[in-house]
Amino acid sequence: MTTANFRAGLPILGVLTAGVLVGCSSVSEVTRERVARSEQSYQQAQQSVGRSEAGALELQRSRDNLEQARAAMDKGEAQQAERFAQLAELDAQLAVSKSQSASARKAADELTASIQQLRQEAARGSSASPEQQQ
Repeated sequence: MTTANFRAGLPILGVLTAGVLVGCSSVSEVTRERVARSEQSYQQAQQSVGRSEAGALELQRSRDNLEQARAAMDKGEAQQAERFAQLAELDAQLAVSKSQSASARKAADELTASIQQLRQEAARGSSASPEQQQ
């Protein structure tokens, strides 16, 4: 290879190298979709949890991880963005689960209280004097 041919190939090599570097630092569509899916999970969890205390901490962690995922994506840190997006999605799911569990526990407690009240009323009815039963 002559010096002239070598010099002629340098600009092409530079363009290829720049393209590879940009390709490495850019965030893939898969990562963007992961972050978008995490955003959707967070929003759904936010609606599900509402103002309930159960799941509030996990919802906050989900939001924090989502913000870090967005920041990492803006910096071109695909691996970090993926990791934080996954954590955000998991925290959102945990927030929903805790909220649903608390709701179910409250419903069970209310049902138990109703059953106890019915038993007490039934016991009062059966303990009435024999004269009242006739």
